[in-house]
Amino acid sequence: MIVANRKPFEEIVELVKAYKSILLLGCNECVTVCAAGGAKEVAVLASELRMHREKEGQPIEVKEHVLERNCDPEYVVSLAPIIGDAEAILSMACGCGIQFVGEHYRQMRVLPAVNTTFDGVAEEQGVWAERCLGCGNCILDKTLGVCPVTRCAKSLFNGPCGGSHGGKCEVSDETPCGWQLIVDRYKEMNMLDKYMEIQPLKNWSTSRDGGPRKRVREDLKL
Repeated sequence: MIVANRKPFEEIVELVKAYKSILLLGCNECVTVCAAGGAKEVAVLASELRMHREKEGQPIEVKEHVLERNCDPEYVVSLAPIIGDAEAILSMACGCGIQFVGEHYRQMRVLPAVNTTFDGVAEEQGVWAERCLGCGNCILDKTLGVCPVTRCAKSLFNGPCGGSHGGKCEVSDETPCGWQLIVDRYKEMNMLDKYMEIQPLKNWSTSRDGGPRKRVREDLKL
């Protein structure tokens, strides 16, 4: 899941200060799950903006809408009649959704109300943690399901840096050493002999080979 955080209110106010009418757009997918940009968050922000602008003597019309997905053309095209006379779109979707809406409505300013942070999991209620960087060449089979790219502060591929202490990263006592997690997993699986196998240098070109990546399934194209 893509995890995002709402921008500080003062920053959002600055983004929309030139407009008298905006469409506040949310998404029912990832940002809803991480409580950053779903229907509830759209309603709260819309109310905050209206009250703030009314207090400033500069009222603003805020239309509220939540798409099922902001990254899917079949939903994005449905926005056309909803935009109406809005002067800009303030999006609470992730960075992908913000860009995709902007690509479809090129005459509209699409402004970000959230900061997209990482691909992660829900460790517990209200706690989300990074797990994947989308590096394009997954080696989780070799590290038994613990990613050194995201779990190690230095993204090391062949063991710990030597700076960890008591199973914690030297970067922070609150951060587990990624390679300690990997070694512990090897022990749990009785596969510690595999830990000594040297891995080749990572081919980072698989993650950014000349620009934005694209996946095409010819059998699914219309």
